[in-house]
Amino acid sequence: MQFRLYRVLAFVTVALAALSTVASAAASSGSTACPNDYTGLKLPPGFCATIFADGIGHARHMVVAPNGVVYVNTWSGAYYPPNEAPPEGGFLVALQDKSGTGKADVIKRFGETAKTGAAGGLGIALYNGSIYAEVNDRIMRYALQPDALVPTGPAVTVVSGLPLGGDHPMHPFVITSDGSLYVDVATATNACQLQNRTLHSPGAKPCTELETRGGVWKFDANKTDQKFSPSDRYATGIRNAEGFGVDAADHRIYITQHGRDQLHANWPELYKPEEEATLPSEEVMLLKQGGDYGWPECYYDPGQGKLVLAPEYGGAGGHTVGVCASKIAPVAAFPAHWGPNDMVFYNQKQFPARYHDGLFIAFHGSWDRAPYPQGGYNIVFQPLAGARASGQCEIFADGFAGATVSPEEAVYRPSGVAVGPDGSLYVSDDNKGRIYKITYTGGAQAGEPQFTPCPSLTAPAGEVVKAEAKPPEGTHSDAGTAALPVPPGATHDMVALGSRIYHGEVANGTCTACHGENGAGTPLGPDLTKNKWLWSDGSWAGITKTITTGVSLPKQYRSPMPAGGGAQLTPDQASAVGAYVWALSHH
Repeated sequence: MQFRLYRVLAFVTVALAALSTVASAAASSGSTACPNDYTGLKLPPGFCATIFADGIGHARHMVVAPNGVVYVNTWSGAYYPPNEAPPEGGFLVALQDKSGTGKADVIKRFGETAKTGAAGGLGIALYNGSIYAEVNDRIMRYALQPDALVPTGPAVTVVSGLPLGGDHPMHPFVITSDGSLYVDVATATNACQLQNRTLHSPGAKPCTELETRGGVWKFDANKTDQKFSPSDRYATGIRNAEGFGVDAADHRIYITQHGRDQLHANWPELYKPEEEATLPSEEVMLLKQGGDYGWPECYYDPGQGKLVLAPEYGGAGGHTVGVCASKIAPVAAFPAHWGPNDMVFYNQKQFPARYHDGLFIAFHGSWDRAPYPQGGYNIVFQPLAGARASGQCEIFADGFAGATVSPEEAVYRPSGVAVGPDGSLYVSDDNKGRIYKITYTGGAQAGEPQFTPCPSLTAPAGEVVKAEAKPPEGTHSDAGTAALPVPPGATHDMVALGSRIYHGEVANGTCTACHGENGAGTPLGPDLTKNKWLWSDGSWAGITKTITTGVSLPKQYRSPMPAGGGAQLTPDQASAVGAYVWALSHH
C-alpha cells in the first residue's frame, strides 16, 4: 500500500514539474492564450485576433475614431456578382464595442442607399469631426455631432465628377492633418493598349488616359463643391493606388501600386507562361508632387530590381529600360499579383518595437497567377527606415482564404486595414463582410519577435495547380468529365481535352482565373454552368467563336476577355474548350 502511494505521489510530482516547465516556457516566449479567438488566423507569437463584426456587406476601407468607433465603407460595384442585393440601410457602417469584449455590440448603417442610386465605395476618412466617404463619383462629408455614433444631418459634396468605369472605377483617398485630400483615380485599362487586354495590341501614343486617370489628385477637405479637373493632378503614372499610408511625423505619404497583368497572355513570344504569375512586382511608392511612376510605359522587374519598358511601348521582354530610367522606382516590392488593396502606417505603441513606424498592407489576393498557385490573401508588414524599406517584409496575418487559396474558393479576403487609438489593428474582408481586430497580448519580449518572411520576389511560380487526386472511377455515378454531356458532333475525348486546357494543364490555359475552378464564376468572370449566354446562342459553335475572338467590351463584368482567353489556342484546342464549357452548362 505504501509502495503504491509512493508511486502515485512520485507521478504527481513529475506531472506538476512538467506543467511548471511548460508554463515557464510559455511565459518566457511572451505568448498567452487568446480568449474568444475563433478566427483561424495565423499570427506571430503574442498576437490575438477576434471577430469584431460579421456580415456587414462587402467591407472595404475603414477608419477608427479617437473613441474607438470603427467606420466602414462598403461597396456593391461591378466587381461583385451581378444583381446581388446590398444590405438594408446605408453603405456606411458604424461599429462600436460598448462592452469591451473585442466585438462590436452596436452596429448602425447610414449614408446613401441603393434606392437613392448609390453603389457604395471604398474610401473613408475622419477629419475635423466629420466623416468623409466615397460614393459613386463623389467624396461626401457627413458632420458628426459630439458623442454621436452616426451623423444625422444631410451630407455635403466635397468633390464630384470623379471618373467612373473601366478596370478600376474606385476612388480611395486619404486626408492629412492640414486638410489636403489625396484621391486615387486609377486607370481604366490594364496597360493603355489601343484594345484593352488584347493580344499584341500596342500602347496608345500618347496615352491620353493619363489626362484624367492613372494618378493621384489633390483637393482641399475644407472646401465643398469642388469639381474633378485634370489641373488638380498631383502625381501621374500610377496604375491603381488603393492603399495610402501616412507618416504624419515625417510628412510622408506612401501609396500601393497594383502591378499590371497579362504579360505572357498578350505577349507570349516575349514572356514564358510562368512569368504571367511572377511578373511584375506589386509596389509601395513614396508619393511626390509632380512625380511620374511609369505606368503604362514601365513595370517593375523583381529579378533586375528596376523599372523596365513594357512590351506595348517597345520593351523586349524586360531587356530594355528606355524612358523608365527617368521614372520613380518603388520604395518596396512584393510578389506579383497579390493585390495590395489597402495600407496603413503604424504610429502606435501597443505592438512590439519592430512594428513601430512601418506599414501594414492588406493583400486581397491574386487571380493572374493561374494556372499556377495563387498568392496573397494575407496581411503583410513592411519595416521602414526613413523613406526606404529596411528589411524583408513579413507575412503578419494569414489564413483568411481557408483551405483553398483562389478567387472563387477563398472564404475571406483582406481588403482594408486601420489602426485604432489603442494600437489595435483592424482588418476588413470584402467577401463576407467580416471585420477582425488584432491585438498584442504577449508582453515584453527579449530580442526580435518571431515572424514569417515574405517569399522571395524571384521565387518560381510553382507547379500547375491540378485538382486533388481522386479514384479513376470517381466517388459516385456521375464523377469526372466522362459523366459530362457531349455536344452533338463532339466526343468525350474532346470534352476531356477542353477540361485540361481550361484547368491549365494543357496549352497554358488561364480560364480558372476568371471563371473559377468549377466554372461557377468569380467577380472577374461569369458563371458558365447556368446555360445563360450574352455573346452567343449557347451552341458549341457559338461558344467556340466567343472563346476564339474574345470579348473586348463585356456587358456585365468590368474586365474584357482576350482572344483565346489569354492563351494561344489552336482551332482544335478552342473547339475543345468550347465543348467543355457547353458540357458544363448542360450538366
